[in-house]
Order: sequence, then structure tokens, then C-alpha cells
Amino acid sequence: MRLRRAARIILIGAPGVGKGTQSERLLRRFPQLSAISSGDLLRHNVKHRTPLGIKVESTIKSGGLVSDDLMLRLISNELHQRGWIFPAHPDGHVMTLASAAIGATTEPGSSGSGGSPATMDAETAAFLSSPAHVHGHAYGPPRVNEDPSASFLLDGFPRTAAQADRLDEIVPINLAVSIRTPLEVIIERISGRWVHEPSGRVYNTSYNPPRVPGRDDVTGEPLVRRADDSEEVYRARWERFRETSEPLLEHYARKGVLWEVEGMSSDEITPKLVREFERRFIE
Repeated sequence: MRLRRAARIILIGAPGVGKGTQSERLLRRFPQLSAISSGDLLRHNVKHRTPLGIKVESTIKSGGLVSDDLMLRLISNELHQRGWIFPAHPDGHVMTLASAAIGATTEPGSSGSGGSPATMDAETAAFLSSPAHVHGHAYGPPRVNEDPSASFLLDGFPRTAAQADRLDEIVPINLAVSIRTPLEVIIERISGRWVHEPSGRVYNTSYNPPRVPGRDDVTGEPLVRRADDSEEVYRARWERFRETSEPLLEHYARKGVLWEVEGMSSDEITPKLVREFERRFIE
């Protein structure tokens, strides 16, 4: 089943609503759709010690939050590398951390991300202060690749209306899905959740129980409850999500790309989501 145009999707929903499940099912059903996770991009850059990764690691270790500027440049770089956005002008470019280093001050004998800490600080400073980044791209917004092969599902960003505004400058989302499940249903769901921490495998006593209660199916090791799976902690997380998500949903509603789906379970939601996806991008 092939897409007729590029799909650029985000899923919005409270913690525990099943965004991960819906993402996996969409990706399996539509092979032209790729996943881009902001968290994975951060971890990749940290692991490979890129200048951006070193900056991010330093921020996280000091207890700070990764800035929207860094996240947006990270996403822009990934889309550019995949050929999904292009410079708006033939003589322009989509600013990346590597290109920022061209104008940075380097120490003698050093080059690129393998240089000294001073070099990498200079590269990162150039990266963050470049006019193309802070004030929009020098020749206007990038051009977007509308080929179906440039379809993606963006996970983890944006989370606020302000972030969505900034993302619009890089790439326009053409389907924002709001997934809704009643609060009490989610609380019941997370109360039965058990995790095998080394592998990340998740079980639920209600619908996906382990073969042996309290034990991982593969290793037989003990399962644990997550600290944030208590009802009190979840209600606080849900309230924070509600406060930030309402302006975000309004943002995409104004853009005409918001679609809302409600269900008591992932199995109820998936057929509705697939039908809507096919209506917009296949039929």
C-alpha cells in the first residue's frame, strides 16, 4: 500500500494513552513511513561525541533542559541529511552543526568534532548564534520534499505551542493526531503494568500478562513496577500534560491539520487511525 504524497505526522496524547503502540502499528502497516525520535537523535549525538552531543551531555549533567534551539537544529539537520528538506535558495543551505563550524574559531592543528574542547565550544556557539538559526533561514524557510518516501512520524517534539511555531519554520506537519482515552481507564491500565528493566519489555496483567506472574517471559528475571506508575504521580503528570497540550492542539487546529480520535483501548483506536491515514494519504 503506497502513499500518494508525503505524510508528516505527530501523535499527541497523555502519558500511557498508547502513542508508542499506535506509532509501531502505523510504521508496520505503511513501510514508506519512517520514525524520527527526538530522544533517539539526542542519544545518538551524545554516544558519538558530536559537538552537539557534548553540549547536550553537559546540559543534562548540570541538571538543565535541552533548549528548543538545540532540538530544532537537531531535527533540521536530520531532515536535511535524509533529503527531506532543501535550501529555499540555490545558493543557500540548511544550517547544520557541521556547517556552523566553518565560521568558528579553531585552534591550530584542530578540525571538526575531533578537535579540542575549545574548538567544539566555538562550533557550538556558531551553531546557536547563526542568523539562519535564530531568525529563520537566511533565504526563507527550507523547501519540503513532497515525495512519499519523505514521510515521517515525529516523536517527542513538539510538546508545546511555542515549539510547534518554531517547527513550522522548518517543516509543516500535515497531520496532528490527538489520541484520547478516559483518565480512569489509563490509571487502571498503568496500575497493571510491569517492566523488565534490562530489556524494556512491558507487560500488563489486564491484556498482556507474563506467562509466569512477576517474571519476564524471555529471561525469567523479576519484573518491577515503575516509580511513576502510581496513581498519584500519574494524575500530576496528566494535569501537566493537559495544561501544555491544549494550546498545542489549538495551534494545529488553526492550521487545519488536527484530527482527534478516542477509544478505550489501542485496539479500538488503531482501525480509526488507519482509516483516517489512508483517507488523507492513500485514497
